[in-house]
Amino acid sequence: MKAMLKIVCALFLLSAIPALAAERWQGLPDAAPLPKADKTGTAPVNGINMYYAVYGSGPPVLLIHGGLGYADVWGAQVADLSRDHTVITAESRGHGRSTRNAEPYSYDLMSSDYLALLDYLKIDRTAIVGWSDGGIIGLDIAIHHPERLTRLFAQAANSKIDGVIPTVMENKTFASYIEKAGEVYKKISPTPTEYDAFVTQISNMWASQPNWSDEDLKKITTPTAIVLGDHDEAISRAHTDYLASTIPGAKLIILKDTSHFAMLQDPQGYNKAVRDFIDH
Repeated sequence: MKAMLKIVCALFLLSAIPALAAERWQGLPDAAPLPKADKTGTAPVNGINMYYAVYGSGPPVLLIHGGLGYADVWGAQVADLSRDHTVITAESRGHGRSTRNAEPYSYDLMSSDYLALLDYLKIDRTAIVGWSDGGIIGLDIAIHHPERLTRLFAQAANSKIDGVIPTVMENKTFASYIEKAGEVYKKISPTPTEYDAFVTQISNMWASQPNWSDEDLKKITTPTAIVLGDHDEAISRAHTDYLASTIPGAKLIILKDTSHFAMLQDPQGYNKAVRDFIDH
């Protein structure tokens, strides 16, 4: 009987190994639900209608999602930051509930959209927490319109296309994100049948942008954090180190046991990193 129990226990432990082997950075958890917004709407900017939502009160923080993403990814961050900040979420042109037009995508154009949204909301200066494309948009604003920023927390951003890891599209977690983004698009976009056309349009930008020189990065005067998950699938650590060493005074933050999707995988740790930077 004891021998049989030992065999059963051994088989149970062996069956548990695959589950135990799945590391946090390999998961893609659903976002926490967003709290009720104080205000939502669409702003007419640069020939599109840009979706936004505003939560809480206090010093403003603008959260900018990544490529193919949408505002709901920030649920845990909005719940935390809106306790003592005015938190603005929005969706970039063509993403989520925002419309797009035929104008070619560029980071300058997308930055202009967000600045026009801030004008619409009568916000002169804000901190930005940007993820992936959102971090790149933050860098664009820091280079060209530093007067609009208080601080920049740029996670998984790149300044040149060679900062992207070539095998990113082969990564299962990243592939799951793209699939989920397509499903959400069909549910909330004003043009639910145009996901492929939208991806094609924005991919034309990704083929050549961003492409900033060292001199461009050295112009940045905004207090900046360059942030990366230690298992990021998309942006290389070498490029992240380059950004942090080239932008004057930049702080390098490496988020432990997370990937490109750190805000979902470790929301508590992510929120602490944001607060430790933007509130000091």
